[in-house]
Amino acid sequence: MDFKIDDRLGEVLYDEPMKNHTSFKVGGNAKVLVKPNDESSLVEILKLVKENNINYYILGNSTNVIVKDDGFDGVIIKLKDRLNELNIDGNTIYAGAGASMTEVSDFACENSLEGLEFAHGIPGSVGGAIVMNAGAYDGETKFVVDRVRLLNSDFQIIEKTVDEMNFGYRHSIVQDEELIVLGAYYKLKKGDKDKIREKFEEFDRRREEKQPLDLPSAGSTFKRPTGYFAGKLIDDSGLRGFTHKGAGISEKHCGFVVNKNNATASDVLETIEIVQKVVKDNFGVELQREVKIIGE
Repeated sequence: MDFKIDDRLGEVLYDEPMKNHTSFKVGGNAKVLVKPNDESSLVEILKLVKENNINYYILGNSTNVIVKDDGFDGVIIKLKDRLNELNIDGNTIYAGAGASMTEVSDFACENSLEGLEFAHGIPGSVGGAIVMNAGAYDGETKFVVDRVRLLNSDFQIIEKTVDEMNFGYRHSIVQDEELIVLGAYYKLKKGDKDKIREKFEEFDRRREEKQPLDLPSAGSTFKRPTGYFAGKLIDDSGLRGFTHKGAGISEKHCGFVVNKNNATASDVLETIEIVQKVVKDNFGVELQREVKIIGE
């Protein structure tokens, strides 16, 4: 692919190692990685790639993806630290798709608004959280979103209400239609800043106690099967601490596949497949990946 993007539209990197951009620290090179300057630059880049029939993928904080070892023969558009504006109007916060959920929850706390405490330790971006209806500690994105700004396939900016987003478990309408998240409006409630911070600290402490934050991963690797917990099924299958090449299952939380020792993407994907097979053989339950896979 011989394709160039005008660097006036943003920061453009060619043959860029994706292991430098993903939380799993694995993956081959993207032919092009671009960080658009703003929304209008993003639209121009999308028009270019579509006119030239170039494969593209949009990333936020790159915390829920695995890029394969052969890389991505197309354009990765990375929104982290780009579309990251934060605005407030009364009890409503607007956050751009590239803002991290921690940044948004901190901003809410600074303005004495409660409701986003659950999101404080979620490593992903606003865009990713909308796409996946991210949640933790009995909180979910759909509980606090009022409406979402989106770019449709005709490059028109539209808004959808929370009811129109079809939020479900790790699901939204963005997965079903050709839509790109530009930002979201969060409807929150007035709260006590000190109590909000206490919640942050409590959730952060629980994460540190139970999650392998010291090793590269994509968070919870598997979706929760109906009637079960993925981590318990994996643990009960004797796979706690299991190692396969450079990857394996966390000793701390069996729901996490982790990069233990300079793993390749193949090591990680093979580990996921082994776990899925063992759990299926033992319990008849098919574990579905939560993490997205990019590449050839």
